[in-house]
Amino acid sequence: MSDFLLQSPDNGDAVPRPCLNVAVVMLRERIDNRWQPWRWSLGDVVPHEDGFGTEPRLLVKSDAEERWLHPGFNVELHLGDAEGYYLNVTTAQPCFWVVWRMQEVAALADEIAVPQIVTLSYHDAGRWLDAQESVEQVPAPPHVVQWMQAFVDQHHVLEAKRRQRPQSFKTLEDRFGNPARVSTDKTLGGGAPRG
Repeated sequence: MSDFLLQSPDNGDAVPRPCLNVAVVMLRERIDNRWQPWRWSLGDVVPHEDGFGTEPRLLVKSDAEERWLHPGFNVELHLGDAEGYYLNVTTAQPCFWVVWRMQEVAALADEIAVPQIVTLSYHDAGRWLDAQESVEQVPAPPHVVQWMQAFVDQHHVLEAKRRQRPQSFKTLEDRFGNPARVSTDKTLGGGAPRG
């Protein structure tokens, strides 16, 4: 397999977005469970090649596993999500995230795991996880991490840490959010202030 093709396509935007073309390998493994004999998972994200075509295809089939290739995904880097890429490259293991769903494929007359999106953004992955989607990750190769790091270095601006105001200067509020008043006047049993 060749390396990932890094490019900036002319997609009609004022500023072309850097992207790379990938294919996703999904793995179907036999498991020891009488109610669910198979389990789907992400196998790998590989560089896309023209010979892959445009439709999913079965690469390997045995009694223990199946490997399906899903070609034709673009992984784009967006200026507005530079922080999401920053969070990815600063982890111990930067990765690709793949969102996938089970879908009926008419040509196969069976249901298979079909990738929907491939991203390098920590924020994108988090949003999909929050939406209860199936999201899995695989490590990104070093040259993809370097490419993402170069984008982050050019476009990400760390926000300056704001000094936290001391707690003693915060306004007091009652449990309903209304301003509360504290008095230093001492009251006697009946509530009348001392004079």
